[in-house]
Amino acid sequence: MKSMKLIGLILAGAALTACADLDLAATPGDKSVDRGIDSKHLSTLVAGIWVDPNGCDHWIIDDGVEGYLSERMTPDGRPVCSGVAPPSTAVGPFKSGGAIPDPVRASNFR
Repeated sequence: MKSMKLIGLILAGAALTACADLDLAATPGDKSVDRGIDSKHLSTLVAGIWVDPNGCDHWIIDDGVEGYLSERMTPDGRPVCSGVAPPSTAVGPFKSGGAIPDPVRASNFR
C-alpha cells in the first residue's frame, strides 16, 4: 500500500510540474500579458479605484472574465487612502478595454 501511495505522489508531482511549464506568453513567467480569449497586454486596460472597508485604495480592472486588483501604494510603500469614494465602492472606468461583457452588475457587490 505504501508503494502505491509513493507512486501516486510521484505521478501527481510530475503532472503538476508539466502544468507549470505551460506558459503561452513569449516570455516565460510574464504576468503582464492576458492569455485568455481576448489576449492582450494588460497595459491596454483601464484601471479604476476600489476603496476597501478600511477606506484605502486599490487599483481594479475588470476584463469581463478575469479581474485584477492591487493595492495603491505611495513610493515609500504606505497604502493610499484618498477618500475618493465611500468604503466598499469602485469608481472609474475599470470595465473599459475588455471585449467580453460582464454579466454581473457592480451593484450586486455592495
